[in-house]
Amino acid sequence: MVIRMRLVTVILSVFALIVGSAAVASAKPQVRPLPQAHAHNDYEHERPLFDALDHGFTSVEADIYLVDGQLLVGHDPGDLTPERTLQSLYLDPLYKRVLANGGSVYRGKPVAFQLLIDIKTNGVAAYTELDKVMRRYPLLFTQYINGFVLRGPVTAVISGDRPRELMASQRYRQAFYDGRIANPNDLGPGSDARMTPLVSDNWTSLFTWNGTGEFPSAERDRLRHIVSVAHKAGQRVRFWATPDTPGAAREAIWTELRKAGVDHINTDDLAGLQAFLSR
Repeated sequence: MVIRMRLVTVILSVFALIVGSAAVASAKPQVRPLPQAHAHNDYEHERPLFDALDHGFTSVEADIYLVDGQLLVGHDPGDLTPERTLQSLYLDPLYKRVLANGGSVYRGKPVAFQLLIDIKTNGVAAYTELDKVMRRYPLLFTQYINGFVLRGPVTAVISGDRPRELMASQRYRQAFYDGRIANPNDLGPGSDARMTPLVSDNWTSLFTWNGTGEFPSAERDRLRHIVSVAHKAGQRVRFWATPDTPGAAREAIWTELRKAGVDHINTDDLAGLQAFLSR
């Protein structure tokens, strides 16, 4: 059962009047939010999070490592620096933005926003620390409480080294599980959207088509079946490793994903996907 937290908007609106009015007044005009736009490896952009928001993205991805008690953001261990924490790059700015916007990442009508957190190693320890950190941001995240889901401005989903048993054992958590499309226990009626609201997979593991030539009809049917099964179970769908070099192949893949109703289209090219989804 899902309870929509209208109270969140009311409370955050009060905070916004107190601490966020100046930020709202000076903010740039909002771009149109794009529900299918997912920023893969968002932290590699010049302005993590903010570049994606300026292009209307509603889902961003951050890879994390637990290092000396800190959740550091980066793709590889050699990329990590002490100042690039999950809090400084994502949690703090999201919290401030939601306060300033009266309870939503984007001003105006509330729009669902996803923070996909990819734990690179040591899943149990990293998630345990993440769970502690997230509790410092009251009313920012969608919450699971004893079988109920309370919607918040940001839904955090855990990917990568996911500690499934630990997460499933929690009666209270502020994060959800990124399932795998190829796993029948994750996709569809065999799963539970209160635990696994998102299912993802490597495009090349499930499909041979790379955007060149005709999309085989059997593969198109399979794509649409996956989306249909997921949506009936209350789950969203994402693929990674789709072609991302500008050109006809990427255009063809994105067109099929959009037509099939795939919820998150994966890219590193923020401007390119914004232009495509704005047509």
